Amino acid sequence: MQATMQKPKHKTSNKQYSINLNMLRQLLPVMTIITVMLAWHVVTSLEIYPAFIIPPPLAVLEAFQESIANGVLLENAQTTFQEMMLGLFFGVSIGLLLGYAIAKIPLLEQILSPIIVAFQSTPIVAYAPLLIIWFGSGPTSKIVTTAVIVFFPILVNTIVGVRSVTPQLKDLMRSLNATPWQIFTRLEVPSALPMVLAGLKTSSTLAVIGAVVGEFVSSGSGLGYLVTLARNQYDTPLVIVAVLTMTFIALSLYSFVAFLEWRLLAWQRRSSR
Repeated sequence: MQATMQKPKHKTSNKQYSINLNMLRQLLPVMTIITVMLAWHVVTSLEIYPAFIIPPPLAVLEAFQESIANGVLLENAQTTFQEMMLGLFFGVSIGLLLGYAIAKIPLLEQILSPIIVAFQSTPIVAYAPLLIIWFGSGPTSKIVTTAVIVFFPILVNTIVGVRSVTPQLKDLMRSLNATPWQIFTRLEVPSALPMVLAGLKTSSTLAVIGAVVGEFVSSGSGLGYLVTLARNQYDTPLVIVAVLTMTFIALSLYSFVAFLEWRLLAWQRRSSR
């Protein structure tokens, strides 16, 4: 009787331990940020480096407040965000369409793969000036730069995802008189979706790089332009503010895609239980 009464206590303690462990895992990112901030404060307090090289956190906070108050940060962040979202849209759309076509037509892969690989093996900084010359110094060149840099991850993941479809399942659907559209929507899309979303995660972070690189080369607005302007004025706090804003945009977009993945792949979690 006593042994029977002790079992619920054991289960309760295990459950409490699991809850505490999950809370600790959720707090780890916050603890990491706090640790970095403390280390930053210690380094600047000891004056190991001059303030124009590593400014104190308070100076960065003041620069952030000032750039928000005068509208400089929001205006340039909006420009970069628009460029990267348009570039992400076009790059992902082309990557999906071309990736599906290559996965279905092997001859197309043999024709296009040397060009695609050669183009992607060259750093974006190398041909960004050419894109500026061809498309001008306006937002179009930044959108094209972003589209080029996000194109390859989504292309490769789409090809791998579509080719990962089990041939036996495809034969089964054909034996049940499924139409090509039904095979596409009910077999190929669900099978390729995990790989496509993984590629979209990578592309979402690269989109910021594409837009900012284009702004570094030639631009009159955007976060890349703001970094260049602040660097030329030796305004290190403003440089850090712009860089942190880029990081925030990239993390926000990555988190959105991760949430989208969590919602769209709920069926996969249920089937694995």
